[in-house]
Amino acid sequence: MHPGSRSLILLILVIFAGIVVPFVIWGAQFDAALSLEGARQWMAGYGAWAWAAGIVLLIADIVLPVPSTVVMSALGWMYGWWLGGLICAAGSMLSGIIAYAGCRWLGRGAALWIAGEAGLRRGEEIFEKRGGWLVALSRWMPVLPEAVACLAGLSRMRWRVFLPALVCGSVPTGFAFAAIGHVGQSEPGWAMALSCIMPVLLWLGAARVLRR
Repeated sequence: MHPGSRSLILLILVIFAGIVVPFVIWGAQFDAALSLEGARQWMAGYGAWAWAAGIVLLIADIVLPVPSTVVMSALGWMYGWWLGGLICAAGSMLSGIIAYAGCRWLGRGAALWIAGEAGLRRGEEIFEKRGGWLVALSRWMPVLPEAVACLAGLSRMRWRVFLPALVCGSVPTGFAFAAIGHVGQSEPGWAMALSCIMPVLLWLGAARVLRR
């Protein structure tokens, strides 16, 4: 095993525990309160600021078991696939940026204590080689978006690579789930397929530009 891999695995497990434990404790309550109709009604209670309330929910998913895909679908239901998609993409990107920045500048000390220098160096090597793919593809998966963004920050992934990868993952995912909400969830398969394929295609183009 590569030097530092065991320590890095321990760090990953700690991050996943921090994300999964709230789901175990409060996940059922959040799912009940934030059903598609429940999320729409909660955001609609803020009137003209409903879109901002939706973005706050997507950002809160960093630390709380918010069903982000349901929130995105509710935003698509309220605002349509185009405007709703923009709001969803913005919320997803802000969530990723906050998780990345918080872990990069505030969590480094704790990460060193858990994984040590060797573990963090191993993380830096992985995110230097494959970080763009990890960030882009994680945005349409459950749990992984927050964990990968945190690991990217702890590994000090280069900002100029992290941000384009985040955009490549967040934009198609946001528009796909907004479209699901807009069409009444009648064709979720197409939207899910799009959200899986588009991050790959977008990152292939972005990676080529970044290499140049």
